[in-house]
Amino acid sequence: MLEMLNRWYQRRFSDPHAVSLIALLVVGFVVIYFFGNLLAPLLVAIVLAYLLEWPVSKMVSFGLPRVASVILVLTIFVGLMLLACFGLVPTIWTQVINLIADIPTMFNDLQNYISHLPEAYPDVIQPQMVKAFIDTLQSRVLGLGETAVKGSLASLVSLATLAVYLILVPLLLFFLLKDRDQMLASFSTVLPRNRRLTNRVGTEMNEQISNYIRGKVTEIIIVGIASYITFSLLDLRYAALLSVATGLSVLIPYIGAAAVTLPIFMVALFQWGISPELGYLMLAYGIIQALDGNVLVPVLFSEAVNLHPVAIIVAVLVFGGLWGFWGVFFAIPLATLVKAVWNALPSNDLEDDAVEESSN
Repeated sequence: MLEMLNRWYQRRFSDPHAVSLIALLVVGFVVIYFFGNLLAPLLVAIVLAYLLEWPVSKMVSFGLPRVASVILVLTIFVGLMLLACFGLVPTIWTQVINLIADIPTMFNDLQNYISHLPEAYPDVIQPQMVKAFIDTLQSRVLGLGETAVKGSLASLVSLATLAVYLILVPLLLFFLLKDRDQMLASFSTVLPRNRRLTNRVGTEMNEQISNYIRGKVTEIIIVGIASYITFSLLDLRYAALLSVATGLSVLIPYIGAAAVTLPIFMVALFQWGISPELGYLMLAYGIIQALDGNVLVPVLFSEAVNLHPVAIIVAVLVFGGLWGFWGVFFAIPLATLVKAVWNALPSNDLEDDAVEESSN
C-alpha cells in the first residue's frame, strides 16, 4: 500500500512546478475560506472587473486611452444599475408585499382543499392523515414566520454592509480595471519561480472565468426577460418577481430550475386552479427551461458544459457548502479548475514502464 502511494506521489508531484501549483491552490483555498467575508468587497469587484474588462479592452483597441475607457464603461455600467434599481426594484418590492399579504388566503384555500380530500377519495385518504398533514403544515408556516422576523432584524446589518459595498466596490473596480497590468506584474513577483504549470492553468482559467461571468450574466438577462414576457402574456400574478427568480435560478445549475418551479406552479394553481391556463403556463415555462438548457447554455458555455451533469451538481454542493453564494456562482469554473489542475500535473506512468520491462 505504501509503495503504491509512493509511486502515485512520484508520478504526480515529482515536478517542482507541480508542487508550486498545489501550494498556491492550498494557500488560495485557505485565504478565501477563512477570510472570504472580509474580502467580499474585493471578490465582488473582481467579478465585475472580469465582466467589464471586455468592453474596456474593445475601446482601447479602437484607440481610446485606457483610463478614459474605464471611466466611460463604469459610467455606463453605473447608469444601467441605477436605472434597474429605480425601475425594477420598486415593482419587485410591491409584488413581494402583495405576495406576503396573499399568503394567508392561499394557506386557507390549501387547508380547505386538503380537508375535503377524504370526502372525494374515502378509500385512499383518511381524515387522520389530513389532520396530521395540516398540523405539520401549520407548524412549518409558524417556523417560517419566526425566520422572517429574525431575517428582518438581521436586514439592518445587511443594509449597513450594503452601504459599505456601494462605496468600496466602485473604488476597487476602478483601480482593478485601470491598473490591471501593474497589479498583475506586482503579484507575479511574489509567486514561486517554478510556476510553468501555474502559468498554464492560470491562463486557461482566466479566459474560462471571463467567458463564464459574461455568459452567466447574459443567460440571467435572457431567461429573465423571456420569462417576464411569457408570464405577462399569460397574465400571471407577480410576473416581475417570478421572472427575476427564474432568471437568478440559472446561477445554480439544475437545482435552481427545479427550486423555482414550485413557487411558479403554486401561484398559478391558486390563481387559476386546475385549468387549461395552468397547463399552458407550465408548458411555456418548460419550453423556456428546455431552450435554456439545450440551446442557450451550450452556446454561452461551449467549454464549461463538457463537464458531466453529476460533476456539476457535486461541484455546486461541495463549493456551495464551503463558500456559500460564491461557491455556487463559481461552481462550474471551480470544477473546471480541478479538472485543469489534474490534467496539468505530470503523469509519468511508472507502473506501465515496470510492466513493459518485466514483459521484455
